[in-house]
Amino acid sequence: MLTFQPIKISNLSLKNRIVMPPMCMYSSDDSGFVNEFHKVHYISRAIGGVGLIIQEATSVEKRGRISENDLGIWEDDQVEGLKELVSGIKKHDSKVAIQLAHAGRKCGVKNEDIISCSPINFNDDYKVAREMTIDDIKTVVESFKLAAIRALEADYDALEIHAAHGYLIHQFLSPITNHRSDEYGGSLTNRVKLLKEILISVHQVWPNDRPIILRVSASDYVKDGIDVYMMKDIINQIKDLIDIVHVSSGGLVLAHINIFPGYQVKFAEYLKIETGLPTIAVGLITNIEQVEEILGNNRADLVALGRELLRNPNWVLNNANSSDVKIQYPPQYLRAYK
Repeated sequence: MLTFQPIKISNLSLKNRIVMPPMCMYSSDDSGFVNEFHKVHYISRAIGGVGLIIQEATSVEKRGRISENDLGIWEDDQVEGLKELVSGIKKHDSKVAIQLAHAGRKCGVKNEDIISCSPINFNDDYKVAREMTIDDIKTVVESFKLAAIRALEADYDALEIHAAHGYLIHQFLSPITNHRSDEYGGSLTNRVKLLKEILISVHQVWPNDRPIILRVSASDYVKDGIDVYMMKDIINQIKDLIDIVHVSSGGLVLAHINIFPGYQVKFAEYLKIETGLPTIAVGLITNIEQVEEILGNNRADLVALGRELLRNPNWVLNNANSSDVKIQYPPQYLRAYK
């Protein structure tokens, strides 16, 4: 079965096609440090056989947090805990990436300096963001670079740059939220400029043999926003700076989304064809039949199971067992292998 076949992305070898996507746990505190919950949460999915685990949105700046309980990578003292987490995951033969993130106007932390491309709030529950100056932009770009240095010190196998779900980079990309009249606003090329500068800065410190993943929202689901065709043009401007695209949608503004099993897979399929890059599909995918259909029809290269891996940390082990596929079981669990 394709689900359990290995794959190589850039120079990173994965033992199967199943990805745990980043899902915010909101389980740290104002320090942004890793704690015991994170170790249990992530390492249990490694024991359960997941090929690639992508750690939840981890803030590159303190003002870039979604909440006061986000994990952080904005200072050197946070590296030790992240390194311990990575080491624990790798002991069980899973590979691990970290999602580097900045919330921008979707920062919900009180008394923080809320910044974005334009002075627009997400909704009435959020403060109106301060429009970023050029110096602010340079600071954010440098923050991603410093975060990549720390991520390498912690020994992550890959980086994911979070440009989706209405957070800062997505805010710059979409004409709905980017009303700037300078070099970072207006044309598509200008709106992509922040993302491109972040990717270039990360490449200065991140090894070429460790992949860079880009998380995108392929549709804003509202008139005049990003759609999958615009996202194709965005990715094609920076495709030489990334290795794989993790395709989601929505999050920029409140919008009606018609949700059904696999509802975002069509975006991953289109972007795979139109950019020539491998993709990760996600979106209410729960069973092995869905995964096999996506992989078998070459609609994506990897499949991410979010909520399903929260419900079932042993999804890979259980489905291999029920499908009579031989995989390497954890020695401690062999008695459960038929």
